[in-house]
Amino acid sequence: MGGGPASGELSARLRALPSVERLAAALDAPHALAVAAARAAIEARRAELRAGADGDDAGDGDLLARARAALEAAARPSPRRVLNATGVIVHTNLGRAPLAAAARAAVARAAEGYADLELDLATGARGSRHHHVEGLLRELTGAEAGMAVNNCAAATLLCAAALAGDGREIVVSRGQLVEIGGSFRIPEVIAQSGARLVEVGTTNRTRLADYARAVGPATGAILRAHPSNFRTLGFVEEVEIEALCGLGVPVIDDVGSGVLADDVPALADEPAVRRSVAAGATLVCCSGDKLLGGPQAGVIVGRADAIARARAHPLARALRIDKLSLAALEATLRLYRDPQRARREIPVLTMLDATEAALATRAVALRERIGAGATVVRAGAKVGGGALPLLELEGPVVAVEPGPAGADALAAALRAGDPPVIGRIHEGLLLLDPRTLTDAEAELAGAAVLVALRA
Repeated sequence: MGGGPASGELSARLRALPSVERLAAALDAPHALAVAAARAAIEARRAELRAGADGDDAGDGDLLARARAALEAAARPSPRRVLNATGVIVHTNLGRAPLAAAARAAVARAAEGYADLELDLATGARGSRHHHVEGLLRELTGAEAGMAVNNCAAATLLCAAALAGDGREIVVSRGQLVEIGGSFRIPEVIAQSGARLVEVGTTNRTRLADYARAVGPATGAILRAHPSNFRTLGFVEEVEIEALCGLGVPVIDDVGSGVLADDVPALADEPAVRRSVAAGATLVCCSGDKLLGGPQAGVIVGRADAIARARAHPLARALRIDKLSLAALEATLRLYRDPQRARREIPVLTMLDATEAALATRAVALRERIGAGATVVRAGAKVGGGALPLLELEGPVVAVEPGPAGADALAAALRAGDPPVIGRIHEGLLLLDPRTLTDAEAELAGAAVLVALRA
């Protein structure tokens, strides 16, 4: 059964393929790497034959080329540097905020050898890793104390556990029971912290009286969670942080994106960390890698006694920040001491604050680098990363005619390049946004587009 001419021909073609060892021997590579590359090439060809591939069988030369390509792919570092031409400034899939030069240098220094991560150099005794950023956090936010963990989700979890993890209640507006990336939901965070959730208000309207009625002897804290990745419009009402803090119970304010810059117009609608501290919030947490413009981190500032409880909680060790992220965060925070320097050197702030003239100059240079088939048009960019979802950053972009293969094929070719270029497709055109490219990156992107179009 099933042993007709077709199956016999397939068996013969499969037997004709070279052995893994024979193909590996033709590769100039360490044996283990050569065997893995040879096996990948042969398995790919076997899959093609079983799927009914037409034409002549791939000879040894073709398989050798495939194996060499597999070797090259295995030699590439991962994750890879890519050129972000999407116009999405805080692009989660592309690693969110690019680091300032000072932060990159700080990471290199910390990685070069040992560091005084938890050593007090003055006394020789064990120190705290939070010491490296606490002074800057206090200076920049006005808080009594501060610390850092590995991301903002961890910060929210730790704050809830520290203030109400013994089974007490955390009061949250129904309009703030949000889900952010990776199915991370506020109710689940509260449950994992050991606290009990008390919902107040409605999806679109929550008043101060709703909170006041829910507060009682079992209340551990009120949690205000900023809806970073969406907005409710129309018949809505929410309670400002100053009013919440006036209720006389601890308030945790998760402000999300981490706004420390006071003078960037695009950030006007995002909650500022300093405002929440000044209002009297017990603990304020935010991301380090969104609008703050640093590495992945969760920043917590607030009252000294509450920060001490968070540091002493068993979760604090599981959620602690590593030395490289800590070095990058410290260097980024240091830039904020000079607001003008921060706007010049922190890439996220630079992109948000980019002038029309600067973007136009870069767009024209990119169009000229590509040549025929490229034009400058206007389109909107996004902040991304769950921040400012309604904000459209309109400006000049370069639209590329993709040729007969279509925009999807051109985008795929650019992703396969070195370095990969990531654009966006709109109405059959490939758009390259200069807002998320430096001048040097725009030159590289233009060259990559030329190669892809010619291919």
